[in-house]
Amino acid sequence: MSTESTAIAPPTDPAPIAPPRDWAPVLLIPVLMLVMLPLVGSFSSWVTLSVAGLAMGLIIFVIASGLTLVFGLMDVLNFGHGVFITLGAFVATSVFAPLVGLTIADSLWLNLVAMFAAMLVAMAAAGSLGLAFERFIVAPVYGQHLKQILITMGGMIIGEELIKVIWGPDAIPLPLPAAMRGSILIGDAAVEKYRLVAVVIGLVIFLLMLWCLNRTKVGLLIRAGVEDREMVESLGYRIRRLFVGVFVVGSALAGIGGVLWGMYQQSVDPLIGAQVNILLFIVIIIGGLGSTGGCFIGALLVGLVANYTGFLAPKVALFSNIGLMVLILLWRPQGLYPVARR
Repeated sequence: MSTESTAIAPPTDPAPIAPPRDWAPVLLIPVLMLVMLPLVGSFSSWVTLSVAGLAMGLIIFVIASGLTLVFGLMDVLNFGHGVFITLGAFVATSVFAPLVGLTIADSLWLNLVAMFAAMLVAMAAAGSLGLAFERFIVAPVYGQHLKQILITMGGMIIGEELIKVIWGPDAIPLPLPAAMRGSILIGDAAVEKYRLVAVVIGLVIFLLMLWCLNRTKVGLLIRAGVEDREMVESLGYRIRRLFVGVFVVGSALAGIGGVLWGMYQQSVDPLIGAQVNILLFIVIIIGGLGSTGGCFIGALLVGLVANYTGFLAPKVALFSNIGLMVLILLWRPQGLYPVARR
């Protein structure tokens, strides 16, 4: 009678289970839009307000995305972000002036050439200013939040005064190119052409950011640096250079946003950036400090709420975004998509 020995395999750890995706914040947008439909009453008015709100939200996202990246990776509270917006808007007025032939042409493609030229120059100008801003203003106060707030606000004031020296203290008109003026009819709803252009540009920038953050090595390092800076440094990567690059890119995005916001307002003044700053911090607080996806959802919510309340209760519109922030924080005290390490 023979006995057979059976080898017992050592126990193996179970494969890690990926956490389920959190879709609740994403669903806030369609839920909000559906809730507002009966309150607005008219379907055509609801479509107009919804598109206007999405366009406003996407412009705010373009501006705020750089700020949330800077905070997420660098832990820097940059209250001077508004100066990059202002610079981008004023640069657009200077670029449009010699390209007036393109802006008055009744051709969307020629108008877009002038618009993209303004955006490229604004990116270069705001990015260059961001490099100097980081080197001389932000770098000495890393890790000191109170000093960051004070010194970056001071930097913004100085930047605004320099802009006044170059372009003057008065508001400058920034009219829309000819083919982007007016509205088109979607059924019975009138939708402004520029709002549709802003929606497309905002979505393209958002998708490019997602691709960069999720599909490239630089994006991987950025996300890893947000989660664990020490680990990235221990692997031999120069996190300092990554910091500077993110700050410059964030400033350049603010320059693009300044062009879009200036065209949205159709005029530019030296305080345009400071005025938008309040909305930016509301958005990044709602989204979760340092979260790009949260910033996107928060910006859309802010844009929609501002337009709906402006139509339904104009006197409440000034406080609507603060009310939205309070409600979101009561639900999720760290924002919609908080970064894990915070």
